[in-house]
Amino acid sequence: MDFFESYGLILIILAGVVGFVMAWGIGANDVANAMGTSVGSKALTIKQAILIAMVFEFAGAYLAGGEVTSTIRKGIIDASYFTDIPEYLVLGMISSLLAAGIWLALASWLGWPVSTTHSIIGAIVGFTAVGVSFDAVSWGKVGGIVGSWIVTPAISGIIAYLIFMSAHKLIFSTDKPFANAKRYVPFYMAMAGFVMSLVTIKKGLKHVGLELSELNGYLLAIGISIALGFLGKLLIGKMNFNSNDNADIQTANVEKVFALLMVVTACCMAFAHGSNDVANAIGPLAAVVSVVSSGGQISTSSELAPWILPLGGLGIVAGLALFGHRVIKTIGQGITHLTPSRGFAAELAAACTVVIASGTGLPISTTQTLVGAVLGVGLARGVSALNLGIVRNIVVSWVITLPAGAFLSIIFFFMLKGLFGVV
Repeated sequence: MDFFESYGLILIILAGVVGFVMAWGIGANDVANAMGTSVGSKALTIKQAILIAMVFEFAGAYLAGGEVTSTIRKGIIDASYFTDIPEYLVLGMISSLLAAGIWLALASWLGWPVSTTHSIIGAIVGFTAVGVSFDAVSWGKVGGIVGSWIVTPAISGIIAYLIFMSAHKLIFSTDKPFANAKRYVPFYMAMAGFVMSLVTIKKGLKHVGLELSELNGYLLAIGISIALGFLGKLLIGKMNFNSNDNADIQTANVEKVFALLMVVTACCMAFAHGSNDVANAIGPLAAVVSVVSSGGQISTSSELAPWILPLGGLGIVAGLALFGHRVIKTIGQGITHLTPSRGFAAELAAACTVVIASGTGLPISTTQTLVGAVLGVGLARGVSALNLGIVRNIVVSWVITLPAGAFLSIIFFFMLKGLFGVV
């Protein structure tokens, strides 16, 4: 087609730039999911968290981000509507990446933890419904996303509440917290090993060529959990804290054990997040490259050009390094006061919810999952333990993410149409 012959290189360069902007936004906002609770509970300093996240997020994005990616995320629009107008799909995806990237940058600057997935979906829905056809959008799936604003935080909140209350009852509220920690913490380590292994296997390794069957995936996770449980028992057994110390000192010592656990869970979450959510940036970018390279042919999935994954990984790291601290502070310190045991309960609950969602097909946002888990831990200590002003701002930011992405993408779509002379 004349359009792609004339503007092909310009379109790919433009898509690469806005794809980087989107990845930057993912790094700035979503990385708090993995690191926010670790920083808030003082298990890690903000510098340590950012350095660890940079390594594991990039590793996840680059090693396990996928060589083949779905060009249209979550099947939210019907590609057949673009068969005769592929230039609309290209300009729309560029507009969507720019719109979602700008919204994420703004939200990150304000310290709002919003969903990167919902940002890009809102943007794609916006330009499609207004610029192409209202019927091209799978509105049922959009409704499922709206429903997830309530369901996702509720599930993770309940799980976090139960984990935290069990630790409180079995360990912290007893006369000998450290003795009970020696008895029960290996079980928490085994549970964390099982859930984190499943998260990494399901969301992190599925693209690397390690295509494990459902049964083998669960067997591997069980094996890792048993090994971690025994390792935990061995390590805690070697700790020589004085059992005659008062309960407060023993409690502080037990918190140190949970702090070590949190570092491990944070690394797993960062790797899984990098491998999964980099697709929010590289999916639309891959769509543009695929359509332009084929002269207007639209496919539902495409091979990634070798430069796309590193671009996504570098964008995530850059956003994290420059803006990541703002959202990390909101998650870790703004909602409620976190200790390592509370942060561990929240992180483990978020991972459990991700596993449940993977198995049931529930559309979730990792951001909303973790916020719900932190709320659950806070509620275990009573409503007064929550900063309701921050909670209100977070909920409002969730609600306006879809329309904000849609509004911006519509504006950019018509601007690009005018700029490239597309009728």
